[in-house]
Amino acid sequence: MAMQLNHSDRFEQAFERLKNAKPYAKKLYQNDLFQEANRLARSYEGVQKLYEYADQFDQAGVFEGGPWEDPSKLQPNLVNLSLRVEGIESIVTLLSELRMLAIAQGKYEHGELSSEMAKSYLNEVMALNLDYIFPEESEESRIESSKETDRAQNLFKLIVDEMSLLAVSGTLITEIKRLTAQRPIMVNRILLMIDKAEQLLHSDVDEKERKEIQRYHDATAELTKLSEEHPKFSDYRKQLQELSEEELTREARTFGESMRATGLVSPYHVVLVRHLNSSKSELLPTALNLNEKGAASLAEHQSVISELIKVAIHIPTRQSLYGLARLLERSVLSHHPVIPGLRRLIELDVQQDVRETLLDAFAEHDGLTANNIMVAGVLSVLGQPLGIGQGLNPTCQSARAISLWSIHDPGYLLEQIPRAARDGDINMTFEGESIHSKNLTGGLAPELHEELDPVSLILVPHLDRIYADMMRRVQFRGDDPHKWVNPAFYGDWVPKGFGKVFDQLTQNVTDFNGFVRLFYATHHPEYNEGHELIYPNPVGICVTTVYGKMLGFHAITIQRIDQDANGKYRVYFYNPNNDSSQNWGQGIEPKVQGNGEKEGESSLPFHEFASRLYAFHYNPYEQGDPSAVDDDIVEKIASLARESWGQEYTWTN
Repeated sequence: MAMQLNHSDRFEQAFERLKNAKPYAKKLYQNDLFQEANRLARSYEGVQKLYEYADQFDQAGVFEGGPWEDPSKLQPNLVNLSLRVEGIESIVTLLSELRMLAIAQGKYEHGELSSEMAKSYLNEVMALNLDYIFPEESEESRIESSKETDRAQNLFKLIVDEMSLLAVSGTLITEIKRLTAQRPIMVNRILLMIDKAEQLLHSDVDEKERKEIQRYHDATAELTKLSEEHPKFSDYRKQLQELSEEELTREARTFGESMRATGLVSPYHVVLVRHLNSSKSELLPTALNLNEKGAASLAEHQSVISELIKVAIHIPTRQSLYGLARLLERSVLSHHPVIPGLRRLIELDVQQDVRETLLDAFAEHDGLTANNIMVAGVLSVLGQPLGIGQGLNPTCQSARAISLWSIHDPGYLLEQIPRAARDGDINMTFEGESIHSKNLTGGLAPELHEELDPVSLILVPHLDRIYADMMRRVQFRGDDPHKWVNPAFYGDWVPKGFGKVFDQLTQNVTDFNGFVRLFYATHHPEYNEGHELIYPNPVGICVTTVYGKMLGFHAITIQRIDQDANGKYRVYFYNPNNDSSQNWGQGIEPKVQGNGEKEGESSLPFHEFASRLYAFHYNPYEQGDPSAVDDDIVEKIASLARESWGQEYTWTN
């Protein structure tokens, strides 16, 4: 029996057939080559193999007769969309970019395009495609994740390896700033960006950018002179014992200020904090850069904090140090159930599968237990309730629930975590009937993508199944199921009034103008008779692309509504996808800083937010007069909605 050819051999044969074909017959062999290239491009090694042939693509006729034939006419701004398209277009675009890389690197001389021109082209392509170089966790990337995006990521890994990020250093630094401003619990993507940016320190990067790169690098590494002189953690630990109180104070202040400025934690900071915890605890407020409220909370609960540091603050779990600082400033420990709830987790008998999941999530977990990781995760969640992310999972409802409970009912959250970790079950009551997660299958994410914080790893599989089961129970009631499910799932504080744009039976958009007027009359301070938002409001939005096209529905939470520095009302909201500064088309771009946003919040002008809203809760006893809302405001919002996500639906009055 003949040995089966591997993908590399099959591509080589297809390439040779195309290369040897007569000019008039090239098109007959192109498709076979594209199919074999498609198989190879599924791995990074496969893309490397394709690149070996890139200098021969034109000679072989790979692009002959198509829009990619002349590389001098290609436009960088079209690459992103072309790589996402299903079918032949995406693989031909990938091959075209490999040809451009061969030209840029001097492997192939092209009559119409110089090496410098090709480099300039690819630098612009990289700047426009940082989402491929550093895969993000936005709603768009999650929904549109596919074999095409996997291939594109392999392509850009090769481009970065072969070239340099120098030309996009400014864009890269801006992206790091934008992401750190959101203070996510999971910082893997940020650390990858910093690691790549660090490579630019050895190149001819602009001095201002060099300082920014160095600042972020230092924040996650050897920040002080002492840590630079003693890069081994054991040596640094020994040197700390020799410092005077003044020197220790200076060391603590430097690390504390850096952590609060960037939201990132150096491993040396952990070594320092553990040293102070055992021998100089009066310097802990300085090391955590606590405000007055946080320092008072630390003083009140000194023994508890000391125990938590011993259990949870280790080098692999270092990001939880930032969570601890924020937890203290939120005075979470003053909630009666919190301290006993935390202590219970320290000795909790964790199920084997949960133990393995937690340990697998931390590659450098040597010496740590699942309980260490779990408690560290709880510190992060309680300190950074708006830093919780859904990752690459369609579980925005579950992430939103954990966030809401950590803000308003931490005791309830600390009841759910041990039940899931120890018992493998949580239960909720829905309309008088108890629903147990252990009795359910499915959910929106039966195969959970596990790059999540420890609390989410423990709870989300259970919450996901319960939420899906509640939705199933009411799906045929003739109204939006969220109307009943959200108050039962999140808590009784969710208002029972419910506004929506879609008719449940026909899925037509009905009385959109009335929907907008009701939202203004219940939420806008100038129209709702001054009723303030007491609890966060779980609402549903239509997520759109940069072109304003409908992507899907998404669960977020309105945190507050307030005026910005210019006196304009904005909606400040929590977006569970951990990358909240996006472009939704029509000039609608949620911001994460510069408009009065608190850590983890996104914001939009009120009318722009309303144009993407499709469902919200409200208190019918706390609303103004909907008819008072100006017609031109309503029409402006309706126009934005109709011309974006509304194109997918029939509108009726």
